[in-house]
Amino acid sequence: MMRKTLFVLPGIAFILLAVFLVRGLFLDPSRIPSPLIGTPAPQFTLPDLGDPASQVTNIDWTGSPYLVNVWGTWCAGCREEHEVLLEIARENELPILGINWKDQRELALRWLAELGNPYSAVGADLEGRVAIDWGVYGAPETFLVGADGRVVWKHIGPLTLEAWRADFLPRLAGQGG
Repeated sequence: MMRKTLFVLPGIAFILLAVFLVRGLFLDPSRIPSPLIGTPAPQFTLPDLGDPASQVTNIDWTGSPYLVNVWGTWCAGCREEHEVLLEIARENELPILGINWKDQRELALRWLAELGNPYSAVGADLEGRVAIDWGVYGAPETFLVGADGRVVWKHIGPLTLEAWRADFLPRLAGQGG
């Protein structure tokens, strides 16, 4: 009897673990809640990507809603979402603050020159410390910051027009944007 129990318990544990893992395969990673939502946006000052002698800060942006987009030239998803960011910038919905994450300045500048620049400003987060403050664990990630300086929404992965319309625009409407 004891031997059967020794074989049954690991089998049950394996089945429970398999169910948990399979369920995880079908979760939408862009729907992972952020602990920042509803809290003041982390303040930062970074070297300007185009002019490292200048600085980019989000402190001056409080008072109107804006997006923070974390990206890098090494990121395939960032290239995938770039056209969507250009479209948002063309529509003048709100300013987009870029954080170029752990990238090479020359590559990032070339990227923006070739693909277009949707950003109102781009800070260079060479060491990744600002991204850590924002809770970023993979690029691209996009945050909506409200006029009051609080994080309203976080999107993980490449931003699509569908996600923009479904997740951002309704929240933006409540921000005076």
